[in-house]
Amino acid sequence: MVSEKWALAVLLLQLCCTGCGYCGKVLVWPCDMSHWLNVKTILEELTERGHEVTVLTPPYTNLIDYKKSSPLNFEVFHLPYDKESAENLNNKFLDLIFNVLPNLTPWQSAIKLKDYFAEITESLKIMCESVVYNQTLMKKLQESNYNVMIIEPVIPCGELVAELLAVPFVLTLRDSIGGMREKHCGKLPAPSSYVPVHMVGLTDRMTFMERVKNTMLSVFFDFWIQDYDTDIWDQFYSEALGRPTTLCETLGRAEIWLIRTYWDFEFPRPYLPNFEFVGGLHCKAAKTLPKKIEEFVQNSDGIVVFSLGTMIQNLTEEKANLIASALAQIPQKVLWRYKGKKPATLGANTQLYDWIPQNDLLGHPKTKAFLTHGGINGIYEAIYHGVPMVGIPMFGDQHDNIIHMKAKGVAVELNMNTMTSADLLSALRTVINDPSYKENAMKLSRIHHDQPVKPLDRAVFWIEFVMRHKGAKHLRPTAHNLTWFQYHSLDVIGFLLACAATAVFLVTKCFLFFCRKLDKTGNKKKRE
Repeated sequence: MVSEKWALAVLLLQLCCTGCGYCGKVLVWPCDMSHWLNVKTILEELTERGHEVTVLTPPYTNLIDYKKSSPLNFEVFHLPYDKESAENLNNKFLDLIFNVLPNLTPWQSAIKLKDYFAEITESLKIMCESVVYNQTLMKKLQESNYNVMIIEPVIPCGELVAELLAVPFVLTLRDSIGGMREKHCGKLPAPSSYVPVHMVGLTDRMTFMERVKNTMLSVFFDFWIQDYDTDIWDQFYSEALGRPTTLCETLGRAEIWLIRTYWDFEFPRPYLPNFEFVGGLHCKAAKTLPKKIEEFVQNSDGIVVFSLGTMIQNLTEEKANLIASALAQIPQKVLWRYKGKKPATLGANTQLYDWIPQNDLLGHPKTKAFLTHGGINGIYEAIYHGVPMVGIPMFGDQHDNIIHMKAKGVAVELNMNTMTSADLLSALRTVINDPSYKENAMKLSRIHHDQPVKPLDRAVFWIEFVMRHKGAKHLRPTAHNLTWFQYHSLDVIGFLLACAATAVFLVTKCFLFFCRKLDKTGNKKKRE
């Protein structure tokens, strides 16, 4: 009897330990809003496998709720400004996107964005200083002996903290403005002949003039537009580390880059062994809907799911009425996530909700279309469940995301600033009634599901890989050790040109020498 108890105890101990062959400590530098929803999925899986996860977070957040009970640990650092100041910065961004930029030319918009990025840099630098110059906090983090750091590089500083703590780090992101961080910091090859610059609305099948445009935009992003004032960050990083460095050089030390897309979404392009594409890692099979929503859905000839994401929860009265008027004219029922004033033109077929179980609705057999702003999380939920889309992108990577879906025959794109009610109605009818959109959506869904390893398992594997091996330096290309002119072989080209020029010079000199020699010999014979 005693031996049986011991055997049972040993068995239970083994079961407890099978979840994690190597459990360690994980530090996280996150980004709020939809970025957090994606990273949170990874962190929850890591905790289930027995890892201890700590999230560094400022006190003012929207979706990073550190006050609720959670398997995650939160280390809250204080800021020298209040919540109102943080909200004002966010509101200024929304005002810029919806009210300022639509009235400017592309060149004026670029200048305005550059000015805004310069302004936001100061605020983010203050936040970074609140961490790296907080000796008590940094000592506590140092003593915790973290095995890996997971960083969302939309907000600089995480990589600096990792360097100061001497902890290997993994980056997780959709992309940066123009793809510049992946290209320059990660050394990801990006031939402008067929790899479109991110966020400019081009595909991999470009005409000659589009390739001209793509090349010019690539140079433009390389030398002028940046998502932050890099000179300030370069100086700050150098001072904090006590040696000359740059933001890009520090980011380039990432062991693994987890890109939140996959080949169901991306256009084929070259990539490196330390880049892993894990798009859709948050997607899950649909669960049963809440009773009232299920009744609304079942009593219909099909439904349309409508959400503009976590940042846009209301619209101007004029725009809301325009949208509601179009939705009222389709035979399907609409579930619209919206917190603004109820539109006067709202139809009986449309129901407003503060929150909707988006993934579960997209996975419902009655769902006909997804009306979306084009956030990558929602895009992937639609891909996962094979739902065609109408995209109304507004900022960031949203336009680029919808362009990808449009190129693959899954979506119709509209412009929020110029669309009419008739435009929206036509777009909805197209994706609902044209069977090719559903067929293409199902094709992408089959590609997404047909992977040897699930995206979440792949992301967690590489994080644990870095923990087990204390890095993944063998996957980083030597390009990180080359100067820009070595990377582009300009020194080799210069050397070969010099050799060719020397050879031409010597041949020319020899030729002239022999010509003069022959000329003298000929003249001498004539005189004789």
